[in-house]
Amino acid sequence: MEIKGLSKEDVFLRKKQNKVNYDTDIKTKTIPQIIISNFMTLFNLLNIILAVFILLVKSYKNLLFLGVVFCNSIIGIIQEIRSKRVIDKLSLLSSTKATVIREQKQKIDVNEIVLDDIILYEIGSEVVVDSVILEGEVEVNEALITGEVDPIHKSRGDELLSGSFIISGKVLAKVIHVGMDNYTSKISKDAKYIKKNTSKLMRSLNKILTFVSLIIIPIGLFLFLNQTKIAGNTLQNSVINTVAALIGMIPEGLVLLTSTVLAISIVRLAKKNVLVQELYSVETLARVDTILLDKTGTITTGEMKLEKVIPLTSKEDIDYILNIICSQTDNFNTTMKCLKAQYNKQINVKVTNIIPFSSERKYLKIMLEDEAYILGSADNILKDKEILKEALKYSEDYRVLTLVKEQKHILTPLAFVLISDVIRKEAKKSIDYFKKEQVNIKIISGDNAKTVASIAKKVGLTGKCIDLTDVIDDELKEVVLKYDIFGRVTPLQKKKIAIILKNEGQVVAMTGDGVNDVLALKEADFGVSLSSGS
Repeated sequence: MEIKGLSKEDVFLRKKQNKVNYDTDIKTKTIPQIIISNFMTLFNLLNIILAVFILLVKSYKNLLFLGVVFCNSIIGIIQEIRSKRVIDKLSLLSSTKATVIREQKQKIDVNEIVLDDIILYEIGSEVVVDSVILEGEVEVNEALITGEVDPIHKSRGDELLSGSFIISGKVLAKVIHVGMDNYTSKISKDAKYIKKNTSKLMRSLNKILTFVSLIIIPIGLFLFLNQTKIAGNTLQNSVINTVAALIGMIPEGLVLLTSTVLAISIVRLAKKNVLVQELYSVETLARVDTILLDKTGTITTGEMKLEKVIPLTSKEDIDYILNIICSQTDNFNTTMKCLKAQYNKQINVKVTNIIPFSSERKYLKIMLEDEAYILGSADNILKDKEILKEALKYSEDYRVLTLVKEQKHILTPLAFVLISDVIRKEAKKSIDYFKKEQVNIKIISGDNAKTVASIAKKVGLTGKCIDLTDVIDDELKEVVLKYDIFGRVTPLQKKKIAIILKNEGQVVAMTGDGVNDVLALKEADFGVSLSSGS
């Protein structure tokens, strides 16, 4: 049955009914908003009021103190505008196009997609809106929305969640949600607000300025009256002398020095490819005593590496067989990508059937005329207890795949293929630094708890590990304070972990690269979004 998709009239009607995938992201501040927010401060207000009195007596040369106001505001404005431009540019570069079927195939902007549109998804495509598969089969990576790195096989009738990626196969899918109804929008809706600054330094300065603003009026009147009583003193001199005395009460130098030091810190961070959105974020960073690290994309790169192949028999050419498997499958999940990097020879053999890898089967199968080769999880392929026991020896440090030959319904184990997550080269050094500075480190991930613990061990973290799948909210506080490594963590649990630690008086930083990290990134005192993220 040929799928024609929506007509022009159908699209027009849905747009009229507002059933269109409008942009739900918060826009960055406009340049006028940035300028206004930096100039409209209590510090500036006090100085401007005093400047008005100087202007009224036409003593323009005594307005030099406004230089501090100008410099302090300009530092903040330049920093925020620079951040805005970089973020806007990144948003533009990362904007996605979608291939839709509207009587014929065409590419459109994701914000032009309407309800019931038919979208073509193939290898490498990002699922931009929640959709249901009408035709075809795919394998999906949902790591950025769930933290789970294993691919998921989906076919007709299954739902594709926005924020996931197609790693193999091709499907036609019907749009079932747009705008705020999308899965990613539902997760991140509580994070779509401009967060107030939590800087203690800023709060302290504002307290001083508030106190000064309360006492400056009566003191100013008292000083002015005293000046007018001095014999031969003019009105101009009385105002100038009063303002000079009051200016001394406002910590001009302290405010300017603080802004300057923070600006220098931001420049230093920029040299490390770090973009700081707000000036006072640097001060919050300096006070962090607890850091929450996501695993996939933060400690690891999100890629896999082939460590070694351990033959279990000398009768077979293992390299030849792995080259057959790699050359005959178009599966582009992270496991196959790392195997194809090593086994990239094109082997031409007659393949009768291919059963692709799926998260349910946990293996792939290449069938030839006289035999078949299976690559996957040992416990899903074999029942031999000795082989399973041997595979278990390697499973603490690696992901273990078993290569098996099937001939006349007899299964023969050929080799163990040991694969590991690629850890960022700077991860171990960074974690050692945090430990030296007595920063409490907790790893929170949507991945399997044992996998998370294995990665943590490789970067020097040996804390207690727990799977949060069955942990209820009433138990969460006790668990968070007792354990350091968490697996199968939901986006909402990540946020709750940050809240619990903040309520314990800790200054919390969170690093992440996916939609599943958004709530915790926003809740934390200091959020670090990595460039590999969505």
